[in-house]
Amino acid sequence: MKTLPSNAALISIDVQQAFDDPRWGRRNNPEAEKQVAALLAAWRTSGRPVFHIQHRSASPAGLFRPGTPGYEHKPKARPLPGEAVIVKSVNSSFIGTDLEARLRGAGIGTVVIVGLTTDHCVSTTARMAGNLGFETLFVADATATFERTGPDGRHFTAQEMHDAALVSLHGEFATVVWTKEVLTALA
Repeated sequence: MKTLPSNAALISIDVQQAFDDPRWGRRNNPEAEKQVAALLAAWRTSGRPVFHIQHRSASPAGLFRPGTPGYEHKPKARPLPGEAVIVKSVNSSFIGTDLEARLRGAGIGTVVIVGLTTDHCVSTTARMAGNLGFETLFVADATATFERTGPDGRHFTAQEMHDAALVSLHGEFATVVWTKEVLTALA
């Protein structure tokens, strides 16, 4: 991986306490938040821009309701004062927000995407970023997801869901990378 531009943005998506709820089922990559924290620390040290995306439930029964613990960022991914926090209510961080305008306004052409969950909001945001023309890096070990049951009743483990999402993104919407590579590219 080449050196990252001095204004490459780190976008941390939905690293919120709602994902600690057992209703989600089994999850892969228990180290994802640790990797997100390492990337946040490196971004902050380098002075590059950080954007935190925070999901807000539209449903009064949703796990991501403002004013509930689930809405809050996990401790390892909490925004610092002055860092952008963009609230969304759908899977894409670009729909119904000013994320694209902020990125373009700052002349940002490269985005590095991390967060929860791999195959939903993180993937959807990466797909849109790629389609909007941003050079998009998707950090595989700084994302995680949960097990699922398909429409035909087949069970897919969290790791299978994660891997399938990575395969479908890589080379078309984004370049899939790992934390260690990104940290090296920041140097």
